[in-house]
Amino acid sequence: MFVTRHSPVTDPALREQLWQLYERAYERTAETAVTHEMLDRQEFNDQMGDSANRAWVVWDDTTPIAMTLVSTDVRRTRWLSEHYFRKNFPDHFRAGRVHYVVWAVIDPGYTTKGASMFLARQAMAVEAREGALLVFDMPEEHQPNAAGGAAELMYRMAKTVGGATLMPLTVQRYYALDFSRDDQLASETDQDVKREAATR
Repeated sequence: MFVTRHSPVTDPALREQLWQLYERAYERTAETAVTHEMLDRQEFNDQMGDSANRAWVVWDDTTPIAMTLVSTDVRRTRWLSEHYFRKNFPDHFRAGRVHYVVWAVIDPGYTTKGASMFLARQAMAVEAREGALLVFDMPEEHQPNAAGGAAELMYRMAKTVGGATLMPLTVQRYYALDFSRDDQLASETDQDVKREAATR
């Protein structure tokens, strides 16, 4: 295994290989997460072509098996609020050290252990040297509770390259009101409306 770093990814053949990896890795998450976790091809290409983003790729011979993309400019990502970081982390923001893990993927068909740790050590070592505030988020599938889960894994990986503090920033929950009523519910509601009208 070896790691390469790209910023930006301009080679069409490499971009296609990385898209195939990304698509395979995100398929399950796209089906289980309510949010738009998996980018479409154009969004993917836009991210890969942005010179503010660093792509780290783990290879097994000529096959990419893991990849992470780190944005180094919070103002150029649509997923984070620059106003929040300007207010709450002013020193990091002014110095351009608020970085964001746009994605981190491992090929689900790759069985060799250690690819994620290998990738993290390479990418996080650079973040640690730069003194970055490295922001990441996780869908509930990977982070069902405040503690443990993927956040704990990220923290353990960060500690392999230097001192780091894990800070929870926020929690976002999604809900839905389902108005596709069955006949019984519709009938009961209609009767309630008629009774209310009759009492006026």
